[in-house]
Amino acid sequence: MYFSDLQTIKLSNLKMFHSKMTLPTLKQQCDKGSKMSFQNPVFIPGPTNIPEHLRKACDMPTLDHRSPLFGQILHPARNSVRKILKSGSAHVFIFPASGTGGWETALTNTLSPGDTVLAARNGMFSHRWIDMCGRHSLNVKVVETPWGEGISAQKYAEILAQDKSHSIKAVLVTHNETATGVTSDIAAIRHAMDAVEHPALLFVDGVSSIASIDFRFDEWGVDVAVTGSQKGFMLPAGLAIVGISDKAMDVTKTATLPRTFFDVHDMAKGYANNAYPYTPAVGLMNGLNQACDMLLAEGLDNVFARHHRIAQGVRNAVEAWGMELCASDPSVYSDTVSAIKTPANFNATDIVTLAAEKYGVAFGVGLGEVSGKVFRVGHLGSLTDVMALSGIATAEMCMKDLGLPIELGSGVAAAQQYYRNHSMIEQKVAAE
Repeated sequence: MYFSDLQTIKLSNLKMFHSKMTLPTLKQQCDKGSKMSFQNPVFIPGPTNIPEHLRKACDMPTLDHRSPLFGQILHPARNSVRKILKSGSAHVFIFPASGTGGWETALTNTLSPGDTVLAARNGMFSHRWIDMCGRHSLNVKVVETPWGEGISAQKYAEILAQDKSHSIKAVLVTHNETATGVTSDIAAIRHAMDAVEHPALLFVDGVSSIASIDFRFDEWGVDVAVTGSQKGFMLPAGLAIVGISDKAMDVTKTATLPRTFFDVHDMAKGYANNAYPYTPAVGLMNGLNQACDMLLAEGLDNVFARHHRIAQGVRNAVEAWGMELCASDPSVYSDTVSAIKTPANFNATDIVTLAAEKYGVAFGVGLGEVSGKVFRVGHLGSLTDVMALSGIATAEMCMKDLGLPIELGSGVAAAQQYYRNHSMIEQKVAAE
């Protein structure tokens, strides 16, 4: 068997099995009144749409995960992830888990019980990382930040400047807060740390930013970056992807928080032998390898420009509707997800429910403090201008159906105008 065969092998018996199992399931859904269509793209901020090429790359026969053949998947994938992180030296670890497993990897490999960390809470996912810190017996200095605002580098600088004994061992930052559609400035946080000469490690949650929004591991002095397979990498959920700096790797030698499944030293030993310390998700790893090839072939700058262009079309539609984003200022607008505020006394979740039940389209609900106050449009991963227009049109129909004062076509027209004037038709797009 040659490695190139892995993408092309057809298993007719397996396909027959899938068809027999899948059709009754879909019929059962229809009998229950479900209108969700697998032909429509999803507009949740992850998991994202999966290109057919990547779906096929994940659908592969079993191979020996301790063989040299697996090494031909493993090592190219790790090297390509390093390029997407824009790093020349990051130690890349890929665990069979979600981004939450990546958070745990960051904490347990570098910290000890009772250590102090600094974190801002400005949305549901920053809140959950803070919660995890508490469960691991860490002391968390929390910077409470209004949901919709970015993380304040100035407040971080003030706290770090007062920490003369350097008791703060790590600074946690959620690059892109998926619940509110807010992107924070990682370079500014690093500058704040350097300005007061604080030696803390810099941990960045890049789950909904890496591979979609510009991320500069080396330039920003990131010590641990966390992401997952199900967003910018356009794959099913199931891989926690972690980049670790040399400085952080040195700290792992003395950190004493308990760890087993997420121990990077066990993982590194496995990698040296073309293997894992346990059974890996081989199909997802093959998909990751191919996803990285697609992104790098498109060119990272083009990937980021595509995400910005699609996002701006959505934002123009929101403005045409006379509505506002949860994000407080254009400087923190996310290019991967828009959280759209609805009028007071209107339940934004009704839009999401109606979209699914009547039009077979998935949007994201509001989470935590903004539950019922916003609905979210994910615009990351495998997405094009035309796909985005279908989502905007669906949102318009839902709002009109629910009695909101929306003029049908207004948001679509605003997005169309932007896309027409900012076409990148010559660009080779990974999403195609």
